[in-house]
Amino acid sequence: MSNIQAFTTTEPIQVDRAVSFVTSSSYGATNLFTGTVRNSHNNRQVEGITYDGHRVLADKTLQSIAAEAHDKWPEISIYLSHFIGRLGVGEISVIIAIGSPHREPSFAACRFIIEQLKMRAPIWKQEHYVDGSSDWLPGHSLNK
Repeated sequence: MSNIQAFTTTEPIQVDRAVSFVTSSSYGATNLFTGTVRNSHNNRQVEGITYDGHRVLADKTLQSIAAEAHDKWPEISIYLSHFIGRLGVGEISVIIAIGSPHREPSFAACRFIIEQLKMRAPIWKQEHYVDGSSDWLPGHSLNK
């Protein structure tokens, strides 16, 4: 579909690219969600996160999620990208941009996409802490 882009990337996520893709003179709403690396988790100071994933499966999953959202809200455009690799605090790990004639479908689609992504995408994260340790966080299982 020409009004959907969904993919993983090892390059820095570009907000302007996402917004540009979903911008249209027929749209009155643009909804933008960015997930960023925060500096703490469970009372531990975080210095970064490594995102690992099976890129072929992850791309297919992101595309499937975006297509499902488009089936539910056919008037929208969708840009969805998730970073694979290591990021520091404050850097963008995921972006969802929705263009829509009205605000309600853009909000609903954005929420649907991030919730499905968290449940289904074969992307895992390893937090790196300022004390030099790291932990893999629970995430999607390929056995589901």
